Amino acid sequence: MNQTAYTTYIEESNFFVEVYLDPFNKRIRVDDYRGNIQFVLKRVEELVQDQHAEKLIVKGRSNDFMILMENGLQPEAVVDRFFLGSDAFFFSKFYSQDRKKNDHWITEDGMIHSIYQLDPTMEKNFPPKEYELKKADENCAAELSTLYRQVFQVYPTPLHDPEYVKKTMEDGTIYYVYFHQGKIVSAASAEINFFYKNAELTDCATISEHRKYGLMKMILQELEGELKKRGIFCSYSIARSLSFGMNAVLFQLGYSYRGRLMNNCYIYDKLENMNMWVKNLATC
Repeated sequence: MNQTAYTTYIEESNFFVEVYLDPFNKRIRVDDYRGNIQFVLKRVEELVQDQHAEKLIVKGRSNDFMILMENGLQPEAVVDRFFLGSDAFFFSKFYSQDRKKNDHWITEDGMIHSIYQLDPTMEKNFPPKEYELKKADENCAAELSTLYRQVFQVYPTPLHDPEYVKKTMEDGTIYYVYFHQGKIVSAASAEINFFYKNAELTDCATISEHRKYGLMKMILQELEGELKKRGIFCSYSIARSLSFGMNAVLFQLGYSYRGRLMNNCYIYDKLENMNMWVKNLATC
């Protein structure tokens, strides 16, 4: 099977749906829809069978909450103000017993509890002067790919391919990076939905020996500043549930925990749960 993920648009007489087909992660995600939600779900479940997907994700609207529940989907997370100020509920349905099982859930619950005991006030970090923060351009694509290969054995999108990185930049994704001695050692991006005015802070990676200086916090703050300049105030991030450090960074940056996506994607070295964190940039 072709492992390349892609978006497809289906329009029929009584509905429209935007679907992200993701064979590598064995999932299908409904990113947008209009019209008759029952027909949308029927058509999407046909795609699930065709693609042999193990998980369906639907970014649902609040007025469809009960209909989604009635059709066997369960809410896993919420993003405040995702749809031009209205909340998005991430509903899921599983199609294999193994995909629904998880051994880390209780541990991850404990981690969230521990993170909420941290001091939420954040000291301003100033890394040593050898570190230089810059906005990345297409000339950085190859080195960004090298960084992601170095940090992640497995990643849910093909960031190991410089051409894919360039394509994301062309589509409006913003990357900020830290250079150390001329090499990129830390990076993150803001993937912007220009229509609904939201952005996902994602692709966060720092080489292990450079993690003690709080580089990621500085990069994410810089990305937030870029988003605010563009009038985008709904910012969210999906972090590996087993990564205490990344979840703690988001908490200390003022993000609020909004749920967990079970067995959501292949990242780092296996299929993992992912925590949802959300921030209203208009309040800061």
